[in-house]
Amino acid sequence: TLSAPRNTTRDNNSYLKMQAVGATMNAAAAASTFPRSVRRAVPAKVAAQFGNGAVALKAKQAKPTRSARMVSTTATIGAVPATVEGFGANVFKGAVAQKYLAKYGENAKLLDDVTWPQTPAKADAVANAVKDWAVDHGASVYCHWFQPMAAGGVRHGLSGQVQQSMLEFDKDNKPFFKFTGEQLLQGETDGSSYPNGGMRATHTAGGYLSLDPLSPIFLREDTVFIPACFVSYNGDALDEKTPLHRAIQAMSTHGTRLLNLMGYATDGLINNIGLEQEIFLVPRHAFYRRPDLQFTGRTVMGKSPARGQEMSDHYMAPISRSTTAFECMRQIQYECFKMGIPLTTRHREVAPNQYEFAPKFGNCISQTDQNLMIMQVIEEVASENGLAALLQEKPFKGVNGSGKHNNWSLGTNKGINLLNPKQLNADSGNPTIFPVIMAAIVSAIDKHGDLMRCSIASPGNDFRLGAMEAPPAVMSTYLGSDMTKYLMDFMETGTVKEYAPVKKTLTFGADAISNIQVPAEDRNRTSPFPYGGARFEFRAAGSSQNVSMVNTVLNTITAEAFKIVADRMEAGEEPLAIAQDLLKKHSKVIYNGNGYDLAWPDKAVEQGVWRIDSGVDAINRLTEPKNTELFEAMGVLTPRECEARKTVMLGHYTGTVEMEALTMIDMINQHVIPSCKKAEINLVKRLEDSVKAIKKSVGEIHAEDDDEKKAALCRVLRLDTMSSVREICDEAEGLCPPNLWTLATYAELLFLDTYPEGDLLLK
Repeated sequence: TLSAPRNTTRDNNSYLKMQAVGATMNAAAAASTFPRSVRRAVPAKVAAQFGNGAVALKAKQAKPTRSARMVSTTATIGAVPATVEGFGANVFKGAVAQKYLAKYGENAKLLDDVTWPQTPAKADAVANAVKDWAVDHGASVYCHWFQPMAAGGVRHGLSGQVQQSMLEFDKDNKPFFKFTGEQLLQGETDGSSYPNGGMRATHTAGGYLSLDPLSPIFLREDTVFIPACFVSYNGDALDEKTPLHRAIQAMSTHGTRLLNLMGYATDGLINNIGLEQEIFLVPRHAFYRRPDLQFTGRTVMGKSPARGQEMSDHYMAPISRSTTAFECMRQIQYECFKMGIPLTTRHREVAPNQYEFAPKFGNCISQTDQNLMIMQVIEEVASENGLAALLQEKPFKGVNGSGKHNNWSLGTNKGINLLNPKQLNADSGNPTIFPVIMAAIVSAIDKHGDLMRCSIASPGNDFRLGAMEAPPAVMSTYLGSDMTKYLMDFMETGTVKEYAPVKKTLTFGADAISNIQVPAEDRNRTSPFPYGGARFEFRAAGSSQNVSMVNTVLNTITAEAFKIVADRMEAGEEPLAIAQDLLKKHSKVIYNGNGYDLAWPDKAVEQGVWRIDSGVDAINRLTEPKNTELFEAMGVLTPRECEARKTVMLGHYTGTVEMEALTMIDMINQHVIPSCKKAEINLVKRLEDSVKAIKKSVGEIHAEDDDEKKAALCRVLRLDTMSSVREICDEAEGLCPPNLWTLATYAELLFLDTYPEGDLLLK
């Protein structure tokens, strides 16, 4: 249940005043247009139910003082009941779709059958229903919405689209709206202008789109978004989503085969995920005074303030109404609410100005799509509240970075979670299935930890993995002592007992406080892939990433593990003997200790567990023979597609570092050196030499033709050269009087609650 944010009806004057904060410091911080939330009309009934504390929109109305607004808002809290009305109003499924499909002789259950696009009459019916729904909601534009490669950290929304009007004209030139099944089902665009790794060129540019029936159609503003997959004229995957579909299909095919061989009748498997999205919200006027944040998403220089996160005072602290962050988060939830995305969790994270959203679990395909839209909404709504949202993994040095924990589980088409032993045993009546499933997954992690590391090799993770804020670059798994003992006992004896995790009674030592039951296992936040709560959690995924690659890898390696067990069963081996053998070979990947222990990474290597510190080295593993053979055998990626994807990933890394380096040069020349000269700080020569060193490195990178060597040079530039230059810049900032320092400081960027200019956002 949600209430609409107050600023859905904010008056123009208050918006202009809020946006003008910091304008004297940087004119770009001012804005003269209504925010989208004001332009968009809110139905009276919905406004009444969702508008706690809202003020009627009157452009020339005098703006009340902040204290008066706070009193008024406080007085109305609880006066209007919370409601679920409007949830999913902007997504074409369920009751929303039923109303419009009925007109054409169909019903919403049609959309649950993924084969409906294969029948032209059904496609026409859906297209007409979508058109009527869109027009009723003020939308007359449509687009096929797809996911180009190498979008993380650079492409707004991480998506591609060509927006086209539904408008047509009759012979008398009278306009009308028309939308056909053919228009709905497929589209075409220039495939050569997106990162493609050589699979497209200007003279062979065809790229084609096909509707994805597993992800519902939705609308925003005046546009209908049709989730789609994107391939070349030759059928090569040009996007992130197509390989994910192939990987889930492979996992389902081989997992279904395995379960049926074990006597558990199943007609298909699904992959469910839940994504925890971490972000930073910073004052927009300060953001405009940071070229590095604008161009690269992270600060390439910046002296740490006197206060950071050392007091652990930000984590789970109240989301203060004294800043715009609270209203921003409510508005984000509200926009997602209308698109059928239940952002059920919101809270502060560890670092100052760091926050998190998390939705409910759902189908991997639709959850990935929803996460991309959540990221886009976050950035756009933040701008309407005088804030800038930072999605990059490590925007600030010295405080925690951001991740996107990928909670991963497998289930049958009936909804039985294969990683929930109690649920699985009850439905199958066969307690031997669970240890076989777990043994297969453990073997996949051990065998293909390099691919797991490759899947999280986003440029921002260079600064995050292993920094005592995220798991190290060691691909182990935590199972907990209870589960580990269960599997090890089974491995040694071959005897299967039904896994029944014990509960622990926790007492608070006060009679008035009731005892509670908790899991026997503690939480291990230092493992990259811990098991708990009937799921695995890939904690190492980066916040700016599209997690399609992450889940493509997880499903592909699991598909192979299921196939290996099924093949051996068909060859006459017993499933329990196979599981015992897999555990004996691969249980070394289980590590229940402290992943932040400095001795663990070296010990892991000694044990034969995958450790790849360099993201560049991890990307290069994509085309190792064992991995191209895996992807080809599972029907996920051809060797050509693997090679192209590696080229794209290396290019994304190289391009990111080059932008950071060039931005650093500009910031030194245009800000740091002039400030030092005015303040008479004796660092100018060192800074000028630093600029020369960066330029020299960039020149060497440009002169290198080999993608792998180019990326390796970029990593040295980024982690060595630029880090050393940063120390000089930060020293200069510490010596420079504030009135002569022209860049926004960490104190301005990170402390909405306590820094004076943060308060001005509400005045």
